[in-house]
Amino acid sequence: MSTHPVSTSVNRTRWLTLFGTIITQFALGSVYTWSLFNGQLSHKLEAPVSQVAFSFGLLSLGLAIASSLAGKLQERFGVRNVTIGAGLLMAVGFYMTAHANNLFMLYLSAGVLVGLADGAGYLMTLSNCVKWFPERKGLISACAIGAYGLGSLGFKFICGFLLSVYSLESTFMIWGALAMVMIMIGALFMQDAPKQKSSAQGSNSARDFSLAEAIRLPQYWMLALMFLTACMSGLYVIGVAKDIGEGMVHLSTQTAANAVTIIAVANLSGRLILGVMSDKMARIRVITLAQMVSLVGMGILLFTQMNETTFFLSIACVAFSFGGTITVYPSLVSDFFGLNNLTRNYGLIYLGFGIGSVLGSLIASLFGGFTVTFSLIMALLVISLIMSATIRLPHRQEEDEKALQHA
Repeated sequence: MSTHPVSTSVNRTRWLTLFGTIITQFALGSVYTWSLFNGQLSHKLEAPVSQVAFSFGLLSLGLAIASSLAGKLQERFGVRNVTIGAGLLMAVGFYMTAHANNLFMLYLSAGVLVGLADGAGYLMTLSNCVKWFPERKGLISACAIGAYGLGSLGFKFICGFLLSVYSLESTFMIWGALAMVMIMIGALFMQDAPKQKSSAQGSNSARDFSLAEAIRLPQYWMLALMFLTACMSGLYVIGVAKDIGEGMVHLSTQTAANAVTIIAVANLSGRLILGVMSDKMARIRVITLAQMVSLVGMGILLFTQMNETTFFLSIACVAFSFGGTITVYPSLVSDFFGLNNLTRNYGLIYLGFGIGSVLGSLIASLFGGFTVTFSLIMALLVISLIMSATIRLPHRQEEDEKALQHA
């Protein structure tokens, strides 16, 4: 009887944590409006757009690196303090971006600082929130990562409006202040998730691996390669969708620009649909499904004479698959290696996001054109599909030894 008030307060705490995580993720997602600023920054710094846009590649890399380290910070300082720190660092990054007068300063501020701030908050708050809801991991991931995606859409209008009213410098400073306030407000609602009790469910206790144990298993690297492939295909195609439309399909600039809207809708649909599905069926099968959808998209890009409809269909397939994959993955990693070390175990795999964001563009610039890059992505997707169809959950060695003794 006395447990009832406790469970009510725990329930309240976890819903407040979810609320805070959604606000924080919305603000963190704002960095994906970066392409709005490339033109003006290129004019201000008198540098080509491609060199200015490189700051976003650095940002993605910083985000992935910080994500992989955030688990350690959370253990030391707690989720609330690290999130507040991330909000402060983000504001500093944008303040410095506003005052950057050369490319190096831009790379340091918008690339390194904003990327590290975004990464420190993103994966840690997401994993923490998922740990509060072990019974609804897919749905909670979809809410948090969906908020991150919506942030990029919402801030597209906010930053667009600010740019129309204020100077470039003022826009960066207001954006930084707004993001900081939202992240800090979100942080105040968050509490660290309690450690999962291993004894409660025998099946789970078999699968609580530390990072050192996880990286010794082949499954870890199979999951890492599958994640890298999904990120590389998603980020590369999303990044150059407009150029594919103009260059390969010969659409007008105006029509090709509609790709941005299609990608946003497909990406968000993937997050919600596959996120919710992942609570209803084996998560690795949801990933298999996402890989098949992505293969259809890449197949259209590689092997058909595209028109407007097939072009939009192909990028929608890739964006849907990418959005779904990054939503299901935190819960998938916890299925394989346990919830308690999720931030660390997923953090290292998440480096694939940063590597994937750079790899696609790097291959395209080295070998020229889309076809080589698409062919490589297609080959990696086929390998990933075989892996997802054959991968099995790991078992603790001690268990096997015990089984042998009993036998």
